Amino acid sequence: MNFLFFTPNHAQLLNACYPPSSALLTAGPDYSPNSQELSRLTYYASNHPSKLAKLGSELEKRVKLESRKAQSGNLRTRASLLITLAIFRALATECRRDVALISPSLIASVGATMAAVPKDLEVVARAASVFTAWTTYTDGHLIGADSTMTREYIAVLTNFAALSCSEAADQEVRNRTRLIGFAALTGALNSEALYNDSAQFRAQVSVMMRPILVTVFETPIHSLEHQAEIVKDAPISPYLAEFRTRPAIERRAASIHVHVDGEAGPDTSEVSSAALRSLFSLLEHANANQLGHIMRASLDTLDIPSKDRPQSKSWDQVEHCCWIAKKTAEWAQYQYRFAIPTWLVERLVENPEVTPTTHMQKTLAAMVTAVFNSSTPLVNLSTSDIVSNLINLVLRRTSIHPDDDLLPALVECISSLGRHVYYSDQIQDLAGEIINRLVAVEVQGVLNRGSQNRSQAIRCLLAGLLGLLHAAEETQPTSQLDDPPKRNRSSSFKVSSPAAQIANPELVAHGASRRTHVPPDIWQDTLSLLIDVDYAVRADYANGLVFYLENEIPTMGDATDVDGVKRVRQLADAPFQPGTDVKMLLQTGDFGTKFLNAIHAYVYGLATSLTLGIGSSHSASPADTITNGPTTSEPENTTDGSEGQSQGHGGNGRRSVSSQAPRARKVSVVQRILERAPSRVSGSTSASLSDYAHILAILTSVHEEFPIRGLITGIPMLLALDKAVNSSDTSDPGAVGRINAIKTVIARVWLAVGKVWECSDLVNLVNKALATIPPGGNLPSTPELEFGLHPPSEPVPVPTDAESTPWDGVSSKTALLAVASCSAVHAATGLDTQAFLTRLSVDWTAEAALRDSVERPATFDSTIRGDGISPLLKISPALMHIENVSLQSLTRPMRGIGVTDLREALEGRSSMSNPALVKPPSLSTLDHASSIGADSRLMLPRSRTRSRRGPPSGPVEVRDVLNRLGIGKQNGSLLKSSFPKPGEKRAAAGGAGGA
Repeated sequence: MNFLFFTPNHAQLLNACYPPSSALLTAGPDYSPNSQELSRLTYYASNHPSKLAKLGSELEKRVKLESRKAQSGNLRTRASLLITLAIFRALATECRRDVALISPSLIASVGATMAAVPKDLEVVARAASVFTAWTTYTDGHLIGADSTMTREYIAVLTNFAALSCSEAADQEVRNRTRLIGFAALTGALNSEALYNDSAQFRAQVSVMMRPILVTVFETPIHSLEHQAEIVKDAPISPYLAEFRTRPAIERRAASIHVHVDGEAGPDTSEVSSAALRSLFSLLEHANANQLGHIMRASLDTLDIPSKDRPQSKSWDQVEHCCWIAKKTAEWAQYQYRFAIPTWLVERLVENPEVTPTTHMQKTLAAMVTAVFNSSTPLVNLSTSDIVSNLINLVLRRTSIHPDDDLLPALVECISSLGRHVYYSDQIQDLAGEIINRLVAVEVQGVLNRGSQNRSQAIRCLLAGLLGLLHAAEETQPTSQLDDPPKRNRSSSFKVSSPAAQIANPELVAHGASRRTHVPPDIWQDTLSLLIDVDYAVRADYANGLVFYLENEIPTMGDATDVDGVKRVRQLADAPFQPGTDVKMLLQTGDFGTKFLNAIHAYVYGLATSLTLGIGSSHSASPADTITNGPTTSEPENTTDGSEGQSQGHGGNGRRSVSSQAPRARKVSVVQRILERAPSRVSGSTSASLSDYAHILAILTSVHEEFPIRGLITGIPMLLALDKAVNSSDTSDPGAVGRINAIKTVIARVWLAVGKVWECSDLVNLVNKALATIPPGGNLPSTPELEFGLHPPSEPVPVPTDAESTPWDGVSSKTALLAVASCSAVHAATGLDTQAFLTRLSVDWTAEAALRDSVERPATFDSTIRGDGISPLLKISPALMHIENVSLQSLTRPMRGIGVTDLREALEGRSSMSNPALVKPPSLSTLDHASSIGADSRLMLPRSRTRSRRGPPSGPVEVRDVLNRLGIGKQNGSLLKSSFPKPGEKRAAAGGAGGA
């Protein structure tokens, strides 16, 4: 009986593709089906798509049967299996339009083959070739929709991933196996099956990232760098380059072959190159959400112990982890790179209280720093959120243990963020965020922990702030030859002296920068750290203040726009311009002058106070106004009636109401400290010899960087300090060494003034006095500023031995006369000798200087508590911790008429029927003094008469507003009113008709 008569046509065509059973063993090495019969089969299948499912089912049965027999060593069946897989690949390639019909059978067949003979490289290579053909042409719609196929597909990926990280004993076999696995994974990475379903994307990436990272971590860094350049620059293979850029019908699938025995096998570099190409292909097409899944899969992979180190993890390979993080950011799409550091920081702060510090936490911090320190741009990066998360983690770690091992790494993370500046005010905003936290920690402590935790938290935040500014300055583009380098304590570059600048104004240094520098009114909130109770905090801050004065404080007299073009503008105290009106500077001042006033007030308090520190919320008693601050969290009014430090143009308007309580409380306590500052120096003064060295460095920087302001604000303080020293009791053995130290500071500051102004008389006077200084009277040297968190400094105590010899020092009266007689000072200030002496010989007190440095806030926070406001609106900040600008509508001052009134009147026409829709009147600035360049004593008194305005009454009010603006007036004006009164309009119409 002829059984072919009952055999379906597709089965007959399929059977004809196989050679005779007796010729199967001799079909090698190609093990290919009969070409003519295979062409008939593919032609039939492409023209009868409905038969594809039957063909796939038939081939799947044969593959499963042949795999089981090949597993037991049947060579004939193994040959038949290779031919069956070749037929499968031909059908997937030629019937690419309808590949979905054969997809379930194809994936099941590949999975059965991989499970049965995973070590037969020839069979595995043929199965991988079938798999890559399917990944090339599939649209991926079945992944996620067909649960059975999805499960089998993930199993196939897992098998190929296992091949990609094979641990075969023979090196050549291992490399061949891994190359086959990476070839299959590369096909999956460049397939629509990966990107069709977001849920399945994460599952697939979790499988495929492990072999990639295993290979990367086994390759030396220098080899990775070399191969990464090749991967990035060399063109990708054609079938990968065509991925998702051409229709599926035009794509070409790669064919995978195993190395022929006897040929030189692949080396390790080929395997690592294949892994890097897989990673590059994956990152090249991933969006922000997908990058997050990739990073999660990568870090989860690092948690898996390796085979040779079952008890160890890969987190201790910090260099490789950082390399992976940097390359991931570099190879990701430009607009999505921000996801890498953002996700790393989120992972870092997941478990903030884990102790002791783990390898994962240290490595994550190093990875964040590596990404920020790299030159890869990270647009759309939310720097504010990142710095806030890092600060929270710093405070949490310091509250647990002040010497936590993670703190230096976190400080590096904060500092490295300064290398990515994408808008002009970015560094200013970040610095303001850190300073806000500094103020809160300084006053309130860290989660009610001990003083050591508080001091370490302050030092960490301060180190992060300085590192941030330093990193931002290092990343600025190099200037042209006419722009000198930035000044720092380790550089020999100095700006020309005032005398030379008066003769040649072109010598004034102008630094070009594309970012806004941190203004002094923001930095001023940190000055109280100069009198902190902990010397380590005082020392770190003093070094940081010198850095700020020499490198960061905005230059006065010039400005640079965001485009980098230098544009000079004249300020009230433009440097070294002859005839500068110093009287206005003395009367009103600006942020720079107020800042220097505050510096000198705190310096005086440090040099003379018996006790230091403003305390924290866990202090013992509110009555102790020197070592302890008030325990209440409500803001207290300062001596001059203000409730906080100045809030001006430098971004301080962003501060919330809740941030004002620590500031107001701190200023109040500091003013009481300075009010009680002793008028003489005694042996009980708290400052150490190292403190006086820091005072000298600060005052020297002030006079070198701001010569005119230094004279106006600093000379009176020097005279007051000299007066306090001269009135001290030299019979006290403990006071003699301290008095000599202060006199040394005064003498060397006078020397700095003489050198800055090229006043030879003053320089000679000071040098003669310094030649007579007693042995051991010199101050210790201050260490160079070290960026990053370093061990706390130890102070050098003031000598208290009875053999200390009093030193006369420098006569301040003679020194003042020498400065007042200097021609350069006359030319710069516009004052003669007598006028200069009169101006600078006023009685100076630290409390008055601090009060002059604090101006009345101009923000809404001060507005709602000002005079002349209804008692119902004097809302305590303790009851309201957010900015509520809508409260401005609750009061209505008497003020001038502006554009806002006209807009309100016009808008009122459409909202008369509903008063709730009327826009609340805005608060005019005509009766509020500006926060820039105006002292609180010179502010115009605010009107106390408040009136409520109802909704506009219609066109009459519009006309009234226009008339008050001067638009509708006819008397004395050559312009005719565009809005005549109704009567006038009718009269005009009648006149026209009569004519």
